[in-house]
Amino acid sequence: MNYKPLDLSKIYLITGAAGFIGYFLSKKLLEQGCRVIGIDNMNDYYDVNLKYARLEQLKPYGKFTFIKSDISDKSMLETIFEQYRPNVVVNLAAQAGVRYSIENPDAYIQSNIIGFYNILEACRYYPVDHLVYASSSSVYGSNKKVPFEESDFVDNPVSLYASTKKSNELMAHTYSHLYKIPATGLRFFTVYGPMGRPDMAYFGFTDNLFAGKPIKIFNNGDFENDLYRDFTFIDDIVIGIERLLVKPPTDPVSHKVYNIGNNSPEKLMVFIETLEKVLSNVLGKEILFEKIFEPIKPGDVPATYASTDLLQEAIGFKPDTSIEVGLQKFANWYVEYYGVK
Repeated sequence: MNYKPLDLSKIYLITGAAGFIGYFLSKKLLEQGCRVIGIDNMNDYYDVNLKYARLEQLKPYGKFTFIKSDISDKSMLETIFEQYRPNVVVNLAAQAGVRYSIENPDAYIQSNIIGFYNILEACRYYPVDHLVYASSSSVYGSNKKVPFEESDFVDNPVSLYASTKKSNELMAHTYSHLYKIPATGLRFFTVYGPMGRPDMAYFGFTDNLFAGKPIKIFNNGDFENDLYRDFTFIDDIVIGIERLLVKPPTDPVSHKVYNIGNNSPEKLMVFIETLEKVLSNVLGKEILFEKIFEPIKPGDVPATYASTDLLQEAIGFKPDTSIEVGLQKFANWYVEYYGVK
């Protein structure tokens, strides 16, 4: 066993706690008896009702405190750190989405650069045992060598979103070097599952199905050279984070980066066919999406594929949930949550 149990005497601060990963991580820690302080600005980038529904699930836990706040508000963040003195900080608050970064760059600079800087400053003045933060597989840009390894060259981002995540890694490294903040960056690979993000393709496809609309597939209809994605189920992501929380880096510069991906990329079309199959299972009738094929969008990359050797070495775990299992759980949740038939 390469990991220790969580220290229940510590206070865990999770930003983006009403978000997809933030909610599931908060729930996992609370189930084990941890004290969790959750921060979220509850923005309307996607359906805010889903964020409130997630928070509703966390309310029964006596050790959960929720604060509606924005990490780009430096003085508010300092006040929270001063009041609660968190031992472990998990920064999952960010403006997400590759395509949206082309339409609304300001949101990315505000949240992902200024917000993250504020987190680092707070960790500097109110020292923490470990800062864990979300990076992204998008930092690999259109790298051709696969699987992507943490040691690969990542200086050619193809979206502003990717640039902000690469910046976070550089900033965290600098703060670890200068102020001895133990920090771990997590390069997430296409996270999916129940209660997920409605801006993600699988969720949008399902929305379109029940709205009687076709789905748009950005691969030029090229099935031979289809897009590949390393789809990673939410439960695997949470196990990975939880085990890394108790493993702050101990190198002279205490900063590490890990991929958290399924190490098993799937063709986008296979993913879509699997989604059709699992929706057919839960609805008891054949489901087929009406499909429109369009060119790949600016900022999108042809393939993502995670090497998980470093992760496995560190915590004795690698994600391995198949898309058949993961998408079935999503489909079951979606049909029940939205009451569709």
